[in-house]
Amino acid sequence: MADKDFTPTELYEAWPVLSMEERVEGFEFLQRQEADDFFLQLSARDRAHLVVALPRGERRLWIRLLAPDDAADLIQEAAAEERENLLALLDDSTRREVKGLLDYAEDEAGGLMNTRYSRLRADMTVDEAIAYLRRDARQREKTVYYVYVVDAEEHLLGVVSFRDLIVAPGDKHVSDVMRTEVISAPDDLDQEALSQLFMRHHLLMMPIVDADGRIKGVVNVDDIVHVVQEEATEDIQKIGGVETLEGPYLQIPLLLMIRKRAGWLAALFLGQMLAATAMGQYEAEIARAVVLALFVPLIISSGGNSGSQATTLVIRAMALGELRIRDWWRVIRRELVTGLGLGLILASIGLARILAWQGLFNAYGEHYFLVALTVALSLIGVVLWGAVAGSLLPFILRALGFDPASASAPFVATLVDVTGLIIYFTIADVILRGTLL
Repeated sequence: MADKDFTPTELYEAWPVLSMEERVEGFEFLQRQEADDFFLQLSARDRAHLVVALPRGERRLWIRLLAPDDAADLIQEAAAEERENLLALLDDSTRREVKGLLDYAEDEAGGLMNTRYSRLRADMTVDEAIAYLRRDARQREKTVYYVYVVDAEEHLLGVVSFRDLIVAPGDKHVSDVMRTEVISAPDDLDQEALSQLFMRHHLLMMPIVDADGRIKGVVNVDDIVHVVQEEATEDIQKIGGVETLEGPYLQIPLLLMIRKRAGWLAALFLGQMLAATAMGQYEAEIARAVVLALFVPLIISSGGNSGSQATTLVIRAMALGELRIRDWWRVIRRELVTGLGLGLILASIGLARILAWQGLFNAYGEHYFLVALTVALSLIGVVLWGAVAGSLLPFILRALGFDPASASAPFVATLVDVTGLIIYFTIADVILRGTLL
């Protein structure tokens, strides 16, 4: 790498696969302005790792480039033994702000907020406000979307946009042009709920207040983008039956990767053993009608796929705030109809396939139509059950206080596999009794 002067774009694209030594070397190749821009676009985790890897004399420069909320994120991502050293690099004022942010949990609104924002007094004239903001905006470039009006004790009174100030007569007071209905969030609000507020109201910035209504800081839409990405990644990993990975895929140590995946995989394996046990209960039926065993993978996979689809859709709708616990009955009714429709489609395909193979190869013997009917009805029942079970499980988990994403697709598939076998052989016993059974 020393032989090549990387551009910022090339370095950013190669960053995930570079060693820390290569990252530091590539970063030091950049021109100062390029390095500033590059550093600011890194994730908090990558910033933390880079700063710690830099020579001690350079650390102060880079951590002081960050706003207090970004500096707090960096320090949170650093190793515990490095945090005090990083805090000591900040100036006294910023250090107090960062310590205040670090008192909040990482996934709370208070932990995301920027404590530096533009504020005005209600009794200021518009001309006074504009003159003040012109000076103040140089230090608040990240938070210039709106200006918040506060009293002497920092209670939130209202909000005014720059546009409102510019078009208003200069002798009017800020109280005359501000809006008093302000959408705010408590400082202990979960970050996922905060992101839903942003999406629901299409906001660029939101004030964060304490229990007494005093503004503590603001959260920008840029911060929410990272939250949404983080929450979506976590949900996807849980749905896939993997514990949350704290970092990029290629940077996770192999032993840690195995541990993160082994737990769920072992649990699902034990669940699949129940399917083997269920099949053992129907050993006599299978012995008398071996043809039934041919369709076991078809039946259980169809039910599992149906359940996984329903679970994924419901979990995503919950994450977006489209569904609440009280909507469970509406979802069940939809999935009953949907599952029945999907079951009929798969049953038709299965029936046609069996009849076609019988006509071409005489594959299923003289009772082929009863076999076809058994498979078709089983598909309807299993797919319907999979859709209902897959959609209901996230609601049950939410009601119990668990993350709905814990209803991972593999878990639902395993559940439906076991119950699907019972449905299949029960239907077979009814239809084939007296013929194959």
